[in-house]
Amino acid sequence: MLKRRIEFLFVIALTVCLYMIVYTNVQPLWKLGFALLYAGIILVSVFSLMLENRSAQHTLLWIYVLLFIPLLGYIFYLYSGQLLLKGYLFKTKRQLNRNQWERMMRSETTPDLTFLVDNQENFANFAGKVAMTPISTASRSVILKNGKETFGQIKDQLRGAKSFIHIEYYIFRSDRLGREIIDILIDKAEAGVEVRFIFDAAGSRSLVAADLRAMKEAGIKAIPFSPLKFGFFNQKFNFRNHRKIIIIDGKIGFVGGLNVGVEYLGEDEEIGYWRDTHMMLEGEAVYTLHTIFLLDWEYVSGEKMLDTDLLKKHPIEDSVLDGAIQVVASGPDTQQGIMGDFFYAMMAAAKHSIWIATPYFVPDESIRTALRIAATKGLEVRIMVPEINDSFLTQYATRSYFPELLRYGAEIYSYQKGFLHQKVIIVDGNLASIGTANMDMRSFHLNFEVNVFLYGTSSIRDLVEHYEQDIEHSEKIGAVDFYKRGLWNRTKESFARLFSGVL
Repeated sequence: MLKRRIEFLFVIALTVCLYMIVYTNVQPLWKLGFALLYAGIILVSVFSLMLENRSAQHTLLWIYVLLFIPLLGYIFYLYSGQLLLKGYLFKTKRQLNRNQWERMMRSETTPDLTFLVDNQENFANFAGKVAMTPISTASRSVILKNGKETFGQIKDQLRGAKSFIHIEYYIFRSDRLGREIIDILIDKAEAGVEVRFIFDAAGSRSLVAADLRAMKEAGIKAIPFSPLKFGFFNQKFNFRNHRKIIIIDGKIGFVGGLNVGVEYLGEDEEIGYWRDTHMMLEGEAVYTLHTIFLLDWEYVSGEKMLDTDLLKKHPIEDSVLDGAIQVVASGPDTQQGIMGDFFYAMMAAAKHSIWIATPYFVPDESIRTALRIAATKGLEVRIMVPEINDSFLTQYATRSYFPELLRYGAEIYSYQKGFLHQKVIIVDGNLASIGTANMDMRSFHLNFEVNVFLYGTSSIRDLVEHYEQDIEHSEKIGAVDFYKRGLWNRTKESFARLFSGVL
């Protein structure tokens, strides 16, 4: 709280200094004094920024913002740029999470993972030490390729709910699809099924009050994550809940890249076809996914559900082993940069190939290094991104990374059929990640995310098949032709890349 008060006083002091320097006719000596005070506050902020020991490029970016954008630069840094800000904003949630995961892992029986091959075993050793979530062999995963498959399955499973429905989304719109799901939730709530709903306050701005009121009148508990009180001046504004989770009776779980809105069905004429990947889970992996939801629920509602009968394991009893599954959460409530570390570890474990599909490719230095080394060693490195992105800065920042990767032999594909939104990594055809995290700084450091890691499951074959089909709808970017792009495009790429630390 003391730090917040000091920051608030700094904003007032900077405002007064700027006003006195620019808009008044006080004596030059007074103006010099105000200028020195302004400079002193900025230098203190720069010193604090340096103590965070983030990468040099990110540090320099924020120093430029502080130095060259008077007052607004400081405010923007205060509410967006402080890596350590989440340290105290989410301290209580992070401690709650850690206690729960430690308690869970103490009660876990280590599964037999001797079936894992070399690259899977290397990654599992890392994941088991870092994630604090169990690797399960008593689970099943089903890949859902697009919005039609995903929401058809989701609606069917929601209608079959007997005890409870827990749902958490970044974007939930009050459009045709959103209202179809709301109607199902209301019907189930009126039939006695407990329904809890978390929606991100920023991402779900288009969820109208009338729909929320109808849900609450039916007995649904609907609560926003990080309400937009004071808007941009809310220090939690920049930390968004990007998770997409559905839990049904503790037995069925859904997670992946699809939010709730008709554009995810490909019905938005401006966007066109929407290529995405979602997943349905059964078995013990649902228990971990459910725990992530309940930790978020306790944070937003104060209702303690972790020790209730709602949180139970429902393992899949199957005589045929189908690999292993691990669910991993990341965000301000977990270890710093954990999802980026997982992606790097996957790539470092690769022996033959690394296939990536992501809508936002703004990798940090460690990811770029892993890809460069893999390509140099002769591994097949494929990166698939959309031809047209929904963000100017991301569009051109992404393309700024192409030259160095092409130079080392990576293959880059531009998806042409529509908007590619899936977040998939496949290593050696037997290790995969699917979930909500993009390959950018926001997913690595700011957003609340959740991904599923697959070890030798049959569902990986579906991911491989779908990736190969997507390649057929993509255009391979040739190094020679790309190097010939004009100066104007290179300028836009270089400009956009300056903001890679906040994309």
